[in-house]
Amino acid sequence: MLANQRHAFIMKYLNENGAARVVDLVTELGVSDMTIRRDLDLLARDGVLLKVHGGATIAHDSSALEPAFLVKSGLSKNAKDAIGAAASLVYPGASVALNGGSTTHAVASYLISIPNITVVTNSLKVAEKFWSAKDPTHNVILVGGMRTPTEALVGPVALESIRGLHVDVMFMGVHGMSDDAGFTSPNLQEAETNRAFMRSSSEVVVVADSSKWGQVALAKFATLNQAHKIITDSGLSQEASEIVAQSKVGLVKVTP
Repeated sequence: MLANQRHAFIMKYLNENGAARVVDLVTELGVSDMTIRRDLDLLARDGVLLKVHGGATIAHDSSALEPAFLVKSGLSKNAKDAIGAAASLVYPGASVALNGGSTTHAVASYLISIPNITVVTNSLKVAEKFWSAKDPTHNVILVGGMRTPTEALVGPVALESIRGLHVDVMFMGVHGMSDDAGFTSPNLQEAETNRAFMRSSSEVVVVADSSKWGQVALAKFATLNQAHKIITDSGLSQEASEIVAQSKVGLVKVTP
């Protein structure tokens, strides 16, 4: 089992049980005690759990918590893949923006098959995905800035770059979305970068799995009705679906 798969399992276990003992994780994952302790050390450094004697507990109620890309990419993997496939209906010649995050990375995995597109991103991982495709018709613009745990570039340099551009459509990943708080991010500078992307885009498509509904992070950067469309998975509740509909936002639900 790969490290990101172990990390996703550990986080799922903690979310379901509130705490985990090293000995239990060793049994569940079939790896060594030392491997589990290294995993817990890494996740604790990312701030997504708290290490305690003999195990770990979940780090609850932190609106400023920003998990690393490696952790997030292992969560809701099937849903993100289905969302990525549904979001990739882009015509050749289009200009596309993608912000940082594991869901936009899933979208990029499908967009790389479309020739002759211009991609603007502040995500190192998304840029790497396109560069690895080695399609000479792709024009990839990576904005500068300071790096976040989600491998995104933010700050004044990123803002200045984005403000001078205009794209046809933006695929926007979010940390949380809700009726009252709208779309939120745990990182103040990333929230400002997202606002700049939205202002520079003709169409804003939010890509977020259903687990993001009801989550509220530190910084609000948009209301629900500032998006043109939300692509999520079939796990989104009927109540949440009705709230989105009332906001006059297009809703696409895919089955993982």
